[in-house]
Amino acid sequence: MALLDQIQTDMVAAMKAKDEAKLGVIRMIKTALKKYEVDTMKPLDEAAEMQILNTIVKQRKDSIDMFRKGGREELATKEEAELKLVEAYLPASATEEDIDAAISAAIAETGITSLKQMGQVMNAAKAKLAGKRIDGKLMSDRVRSKLS
Repeated sequence: MALLDQIQTDMVAAMKAKDEAKLGVIRMIKTALKKYEVDTMKPLDEAAEMQILNTIVKQRKDSIDMFRKGGREELATKEEAELKLVEAYLPASATEEDIDAAISAAIAETGITSLKQMGQVMNAAKAKLAGKRIDGKLMSDRVRSKLS
C-alpha cells in the first residue's frame, strides 16, 4: 500500500477513535507529502517519501533537544510521542552493529585510510545499508573514529 493511502486510512481510524494526538501527527505528515507533490509537480516516489519522513524525524529530534535544554520537559515529551508515531511509517533502523559492519566493509573495499576521503567511505557504507534508516551523524562519527 502506498504511504499516502496508508496515512489516509490511519487518519480515518484516528478520527473515528477521537485520538487527537495521533490525528495531528498524521495530518502533519500528509501535509508535508502533499506539499512536496505540489512543489515539484511530480508524484511521490518511495525515496522522496523516506526523505520527507526523515526530515520530520530530524526536526522532532532537534526540538526535543532544544526543549530539554530550555527546561521544557512537557514539550519534549510531546515531541517524543510525535516522533514515535512518525517513525512507525519508516523502515527499520540500521543497528549500530550493522553500521559498524558496513563501514568496515566499505573501508576494506575502497582501501581508504585518510579522513580526507571520508565521503567515499560514507557513500559506500550507505549503499550497503540501502533500505534501512541510517542516522547520518552516528555514521559520520563512526567513520571518523575508524579512519583516525
